[in-house]
Amino acid sequence: MPPAKLNILAAADRQITRTFDPHIVADVNGSQVKVAKFGPEFDWHAHPAEDEAFLVLRGAVAIDFRDGAVELGAGDFLLVPRGVEHRPRALSEAPVVLMFEPAGTLNTGDAVSGLTVAEPRRLLPQRQGGSPEGAQDV
Repeated sequence: MPPAKLNILAAADRQITRTFDPHIVADVNGSQVKVAKFGPEFDWHAHPAEDEAFLVLRGAVAIDFRDGAVELGAGDFLLVPRGVEHRPRALSEAPVVLMFEPAGTLNTGDAVSGLTVAEPRRLLPQRQGGSPEGAQDV
């Protein structure tokens, strides 16, 4: 059986109900692709040992740095080098953003807070019957 395809935007709309709640899309060679809806403002943080990449799928976001900000729209990509302090924030209503980083990377990096998600859930593909793969019908 071939691997199941996943429409990331449709799955994120169905399954992600809170902003800044990353879900794992896939594991790729020791790294993870994660997706999240961004909210008004995240924590300032850095990832001392990991680079972090952002690809905006829908909407607009800004990644703030101590010396300025970079605004990104749908299709825009940004690499934040390891150790660089940054703070993501939404510029539109609940934008959807892919993040690429080593597996196990905390979303809040070195700034553990109430927004930290230590064990992100997986984004599940839609089953033929309409509910997410792995979901139980009741």
